[in-house]
This record gives sequence, C-alpha cells and structure tokens, in this order.
Amino acid sequence: MTAGERHERFGTGRDPRGAGVPASPGTRPYGTWRRRFPGADRSVSEARKWARGLLAERVAAPVLDDVLLLLSEVVTNAVTHSDSGRDQDGRVTVRMTRDAGGVRVEVRDGGSAVDAPVMRAPDAEAAGGRGLWLVDGLATAWGSWQDDTGASVWFRVAARR
Repeated sequence: MTAGERHERFGTGRDPRGAGVPASPGTRPYGTWRRRFPGADRSVSEARKWARGLLAERVAAPVLDDVLLLLSEVVTNAVTHSDSGRDQDGRVTVRMTRDAGGVRVEVRDGGSAVDAPVMRAPDAEAAGGRGLWLVDGLATAWGSWQDDTGASVWFRVAARR
C-alpha cells in the first residue's frame, strides 16, 4: 500500500449534505457519498439502488453496470462473511466517490475473526465464491485491509465513454 492509497482510503472529505442523500438532476458530476446499511441480505439490493440513483446520470452505462455488479458482490461478502452480518445490530458502510478518473467504492464491515477476503479461482460447480474473482477481473484496481475496528474492501472502475 502506498502513502497515496492510504490517504485516499482515509480521506476526511464528507458530503456536506449528509450520508445517503440522493443526487438531484443538474448536480455536479463529481462527489463523494456515504451510507450505512444493516448487515442483512436486503442491504445488497438497497445499496445497488442507492448507487444507481447517485451514478446513473454521472457515468456511462458500462461503468454503472460494472460498479453495480461489483458493489453487489462486495456487500454480499460483507453481510455473509463478516461480523456485520452475524451481529443483530451489524452495519455495512458504503463510501462511493465519482471523480474524473471513474468511480471508487469502499465497503466497510465489522470484520471477522474467522474470515478474511480471499480471491479464489471459481469452481464451476459451486453456487458462490466468484465475488472477488469478478472484482479482480472488472475493476481497474482493488484491495482490502483490516484493523481492530473492522475490514474494508475497495475497488475502482475507470471512466469510459
């Protein structure tokens, strides 16, 4: 991890309108948004809907499709494999930034003492296990980190015309 990645990952910028405020037509093309979701299966579709509302008018359709697919995979992993999904009051936080280079998404969860993000070659017979493989294939860059307060998986999808 470079110092630049650390700075980007831990930047202090916050959306002055508050977390989870949807974009309205005519807003600026760039921004950073953050929203907390329950550590529950329903949060996958809620996060996707929230992201679509923010990005639909800001990015090309292929970028939006990739972001939504990867967001679904990473939030699914967070609620399935972390303490956020195991604890009754567990939460998953999604932070999304749209800039000139594309879209960066970070999903933060409660971490886990028994699971860590691992990319595996997909098993054709398995019902799951393709999330990080898809992230690795579609994202321009991605990574993960864990500390005493939880874990994060982030990815970036480059802008396209």
